[in-house]
Amino acid sequence: MKTFHIRRPNQNIRQELINRINCLAKPKGSLGTLEELALQIGLIQQTLAPQLRNPHNIIFAADHGIANEGVSFSPKEVTWQVINNFLGGGAGINFLCRQHGFKLVLVDGGIDFDFPEGIDVLDRKIRKGTRNYLHEPALTKEEMEQAIAAGAEVVNDCHTGGCNIISFGEMGVANTSTSSMWMTFLTGIDLKECVGAGSGLDTDGIRHKYNVLKEAKDHYTGSGTAEDIITYFGGLEMLMAVGGMLKAAELGMIIIVDGFIMTNCLLAASKFHPEVLDYSIFGHCGDESGHARLLNHMGAKPLLHLGLRLGEGSGAVCSYPIIESAVRMLCEMHTFEQAAVTKYF
Repeated sequence: MKTFHIRRPNQNIRQELINRINCLAKPKGSLGTLEELALQIGLIQQTLAPQLRNPHNIIFAADHGIANEGVSFSPKEVTWQVINNFLGGGAGINFLCRQHGFKLVLVDGGIDFDFPEGIDVLDRKIRKGTRNYLHEPALTKEEMEQAIAAGAEVVNDCHTGGCNIISFGEMGVANTSTSSMWMTFLTGIDLKECVGAGSGLDTDGIRHKYNVLKEAKDHYTGSGTAEDIITYFGGLEMLMAVGGMLKAAELGMIIIVDGFIMTNCLLAASKFHPEVLDYSIFGHCGDESGHARLLNHMGAKPLLHLGLRLGEGSGAVCSYPIIESAVRMLCEMHTFEQAAVTKYF
């Protein structure tokens, strides 16, 4: 697998950041989560005056062979149709990116469709969807490694263009099924607690989805390592996000984590490099069953809980103004001395 060199942010500046935050003209701790974010971002950027530059939201898209088992409410062709909607500017993530000043980057990692040439989608297609892991491994080791490397390359290009804060989204029918498999194997949480409605399954649909995934779980006879799990159950778009997250951390970028699927991607990334968590801010807790349990397992504190389950990076982008507020607090608030206010604690 591609090698990443990720270090924890140097802690030497921590006390100086804490002193700066505590000397701002406010009651100590009164800005709560903004203060925690300011400390984290200051450590990432190693400065008392951090900046957010050129935010990007990358959507990796690919199809899943397990969709053939009827585990999703959406038919497989929805993957490429939604990409067309992204291109037309009419999707949920489009208005959110416009509202918050994000550049939207679309990547075809493995959609079972041939797009015409000349459209604004990066072609990183490895194969037309994964194999059906109910019957066989979704991907080969070589395909997994290609996906990790491709995701890292896309993030590197964003960074070269001046981006230092990045969020990730996904599009791929049945990717909540794959996420559930990653979650149960990588956390030990019972599969029943990891399976939810996805794009809109009813009770019978969720039961069928669970039964299919339980059978797939029972069929698995691999090594049980993180590398084997993410290869066997696949998700080309998910693997690209893993590679993208690891590269972002290597480059010292801020990572905003979206919903259930992207949280599973970060979980997988952390199995290879736990340091990636130091660079990650959890944007929201979504309504997909299992997300809250996964966040709790990871000790994560999400910024928002808006009942979202759209994916696409929507919850991550929604949380951006809070992150920006934390940076503005650190850079723009006066200290007690500057404000000529008696320090009262």
